Amino acid sequence: MKMGRGVEWAVHSCVNMSWTPAGEAVNSARLAEYYQLPSAYLNKQLQALVRAGVLTSVSGPRGGFHLARRPENITVLDVVLALEGPEPAFRCEGILGNVPDADPAVNHVRTCLISQTMRQAELVWRQALARQTIAGIADSMERRFPDDRQKALDYLAVEGN
Repeated sequence: MKMGRGVEWAVHSCVNMSWTPAGEAVNSARLAEYYQLPSAYLNKQLQALVRAGVLTSVSGPRGGFHLARRPENITVLDVVLALEGPEPAFRCEGILGNVPDADPAVNHVRTCLISQTMRQAELVWRQALARQTIAGIADSMERRFPDDRQKALDYLAVEGN
């Protein structure tokens, strides 16, 4: 399975937003500059998170984005589904129904052992992402890289505060 690069960008952005003071928006252009990303593409990812209820958009000169929920209530799976959609990664086409003498009454998508294996793997993968919250990642980052939070906050601070 291959996810778009916007997933990485969005999770990092959410972690940064979890560090900002309550009610303070993070400017998407400044965030894109911090990570050296194309601003328009990052903004597109952040807008998808707004539509999914992960972020809130704030307009105006001090506008930008902030988390719509507490970071412990936002999972990595929330971000992935917002950007990649809810469709399964593996789509069984039931090709067993095409083999000679296949029973047309059998649901080959449901009975196929390969399809079952792939669905089970995806379930485990989704459960693992659902257990990881933005708050948990932020806490781990702060323990492992203690200077990164302040470095990000200093860079992303709205000029003129």
